[in-house]
Amino acid sequence: MTVNVMAMNAFGVAAEAARRSGVVVRTLHELADLQRVVVLFDDIWRPDTGSPLVNIEQLRAMTHAGNYLAGAFDGDGRLIGACVGFFAAPSGTGLHSHIAGVAADARRRHVGFALKLHQRAWALERDLTEITWTFDPLLSRNAYFNLCKLGARPREYLVDFYGDINDSINAGQGSDRLLVAWTLGAAPGRPADVGGPRMDVEELRASGAVPALTESAAGWPECPPVSHWKDADVVLVQVPAEIETLRQSDHGAARQWRLAVRDVLGTMLRDGGRVAGFSRSGFYVVERTAE
Repeated sequence: MTVNVMAMNAFGVAAEAARRSGVVVRTLHELADLQRVVVLFDDIWRPDTGSPLVNIEQLRAMTHAGNYLAGAFDGDGRLIGACVGFFAAPSGTGLHSHIAGVAADARRRHVGFALKLHQRAWALERDLTEITWTFDPLLSRNAYFNLCKLGARPREYLVDFYGDINDSINAGQGSDRLLVAWTLGAAPGRPADVGGPRMDVEELRASGAVPALTESAAGWPECPPVSHWKDADVVLVQVPAEIETLRQSDHGAARQWRLAVRDVLGTMLRDGGRVAGFSRSGFYVVERTAE
């Protein structure tokens, strides 16, 4: 019997991350646990009552077919985080992580990190090579987590991917997403094709990087003329620090950010640009190919 050393090591790393977060992460199969996941996701996203994010029948079918569902439980046995994924094409190579969420009162405990490391170990145990998922490119917190802490890399910009989403977070804002891929052979936070994922914007500017989208003093997107950056090898695309707050306070400004990022970042990726990282100050760092 062949021992999957990489998976064993990955489970050890995941268990340590869970311990530091004060949770136990385990796969879920029982109907009672599946119902708890449905309730948790409803509490996080508060979707329209007619279109829940997941339902118990769907989760039951997915887990019975061997797909991934795991939950993070705190010391009192309360489910405070969960992650759902299914096998992706081509068969036997990847997992698509469909949805992951953490209860509001458990954020900043790195529970999401513990869940993703568990998912990584689970996938490695099955000899998978990558995990993909989508996220809203306007969410700077998620961008930093996905690109810097995990080391995933954007593969495609998807315009209005889910159509209209009627929940408390996304309603009326469109559903553009970045599809990212996480190479499982690379250590978390150190993608195989990038020496170091954390980017310093001032250093990049000093080296010739040019902003293509920035935030004005009033909080609105500002786009210089394309001629300002069209010949640059490295381009910076800023997103607002707190788009969720902006969606509540200024719906129009939030909508303009959606359109601006779609136009600038989406076009760059469509034309062959490559996101090399994300800065703590909220900039995507895009390396452009010569035209």
